[in-house]
Amino acid sequence: MLAIFDLDDTLTDGDSSSLWLQFMVEHGLATADMLPREAELMAAYRRGELRMEDYMEFTLQPMQGRSVEDMAEWVERFIADKIAPIVFPTARETLARYKAEGRTLLVISATGEHLVGPISRFLGADDFLAICLETQDGCYTGRTHSVLTYQHGKVLRLHDWLTQHGAALAGSHGYSDSINDVPLLQAVEQAYTVNADPKLAAVAVQHGWTQLNWQR
Repeated sequence: MLAIFDLDDTLTDGDSSSLWLQFMVEHGLATADMLPREAELMAAYRRGELRMEDYMEFTLQPMQGRSVEDMAEWVERFIADKIAPIVFPTARETLARYKAEGRTLLVISATGEHLVGPISRFLGADDFLAICLETQDGCYTGRTHSVLTYQHGKVLRLHDWLTQHGAALAGSHGYSDSINDVPLLQAVEQAYTVNADPKLAAVAVQHGWTQLNWQR
């Protein structure tokens, strides 16, 4: 059986995409003038109004032309410096409990695979689905490909994953903080919200979903 988790603000007390851009600015990989625009886009995300294509096109600019190998080394530093300290203790406990029960742990995030893959491995997840980044000659192009794992796109990619792995949603549990993940939470058998935003909290009441409050 599956235990499915959103990543940002669900397993971690913060958004890895925003923190990654800040990290790149700190280390001279991106310019500080990107931060206000990124904040505007994230505000739209929290309202459930973001075009994810716009966010990815903007935030991938600093990685354009950089090698996948070099960026992977930076991401490992980023996880140690910025992500490890903000993982919710209850998230670690929940992942460990599901692992002990023999469930498959699947992270599905509307963040780029360059971050979600390494972070998911760091957290001990069995697999992940994330926004796919285009590469050419071992370097990032600054573009994405395939269905974006955002809003209903998460469900589309999940069903592809289920088909590929011969799995099913029977008995599945799902966790998220965001109104953007209502389609995903509706798809699983048992839904949990974690520190839900106000819009998601209202939907959770309507559906009788369990609402959790995780703190560091």
